Amino acid sequence: MKPTRKLSTGNLFGAPEAPLSGEVFTDLLRCQNVRIERIVSSERPEPTLHDQKQDEWVCLLQGEADLWLNGKRIALCAGDHVFIPAHTPHRVLRTSGHPPCIWLAVHIHPGHQGTNADPDIG
Repeated sequence: MKPTRKLSTGNLFGAPEAPLSGEVFTDLLRCQNVRIERIVSSERPEPTLHDQKQDEWVCLLQGEADLWLNGKRIALCAGDHVFIPAHTPHRVLRTSGHPPCIWLAVHIHPGHQGTNADPDIG
């Protein structure tokens, strides 16, 4: 018997309070090779340099932020989005506190295309 997929609803702006430092990550959907998450940033982002094995598309839904992408500084405001190819060094340099930054990120992992895996909806 095939597992039943469950319907899930939510609100991207019904996010938790911004943390005192760093970011809060919430998985919204995992299906095959795609993961969608909401990120809420503090005014003090972690200086972590990311070099991910997967592609990432990110949209800033609320707030303002500066990213460092492969040597270039990119300023973002609400509604701006960026595609970050796999293995592109990047980090968050600055995030606004009022309003806090809320992001929608879509991670596209290599492989697993064409499978019939059921989604894991959060």
